[in-house]
Amino acid sequence: MRSTTALPGCRWDDSPARPHHRPRTLRVASDSPSRLLCAAQPARCRDCGNRIAWYTRTNQHPISLHPHELAASTVPAPSRWHVSSGIAHPAHDGTSWCRVPHRTLCPAHPATVPLTAQLADLRRHLALRTRRLLDTGAFTPHPTDPEASHATPCRPARPVVQLLYCRYLAQYPLDDIRCVAQTRLRHRCTHPVLSPDAPTGTWTLMSATLRHGQLTLPASEMAIHDLGQLPYTEQLRWRAQRCPLHAAASQAADLALAEWEVFDPLMHHSHMHPRLPTAIHHRGRSK
Repeated sequence: MRSTTALPGCRWDDSPARPHHRPRTLRVASDSPSRLLCAAQPARCRDCGNRIAWYTRTNQHPISLHPHELAASTVPAPSRWHVSSGIAHPAHDGTSWCRVPHRTLCPAHPATVPLTAQLADLRRHLALRTRRLLDTGAFTPHPTDPEASHATPCRPARPVVQLLYCRYLAQYPLDDIRCVAQTRLRHRCTHPVLSPDAPTGTWTLMSATLRHGQLTLPASEMAIHDLGQLPYTEQLRWRAQRCPLHAAASQAADLALAEWEVFDPLMHHSHMHPRLPTAIHHRGRSK
């Protein structure tokens, strides 16, 4: 039985049902604002399992958009986005079609804006697809328990890193952050960004309130991996998420977006650790 929620040319889980073609040789133009070989990076939402497309915004921060265009008349004006030259812009370009952030349609989160009848119907379709993925075992939701991030304080699952005078939340432990550059075999580089041959940062306790005038947080200090003392070129390498080899090869393209997330102490309070990982490891116990 064929699912009624599947689009033409797609399987029941919304993955493209296309015959395999030999990949073409892609190059990045010298004047391109992005180093990605593809304008969109296909992925799956960590919370609902539905397909998303990652794009780079004008401020170089990634955003996940619904992979299909929608009629602009069915989307509220604040939720309309358009893509130009591989860059996502939070505005309507005047055409009859627009893009929508996945967060607006994600069934795992409450709706942040009033939805039209068409968007509410699409949101229900995504919820049904999430249920089918869960029932077939094709998707396991990302754990949202705050205690999970405190299970191994000697090696934070998502450490907070400070570089270029900004704080970022990493998606993986420091030694698991992988280079995003393309190799000569057209695969993603397997080397980590953290290299023993390059200078490294230090764990230190810093104030949890980076900006003046923020609300007082329960933890006045938090453990941060500080890269601010490294040379400027090294900080750029970390921000671009490249290994030392591909940092020197400026012509190499990227196969994925840098996975940094701007740290917000109010939203990411579950990833704030009041003790240094090295100190906890030295005592041989964890809280």
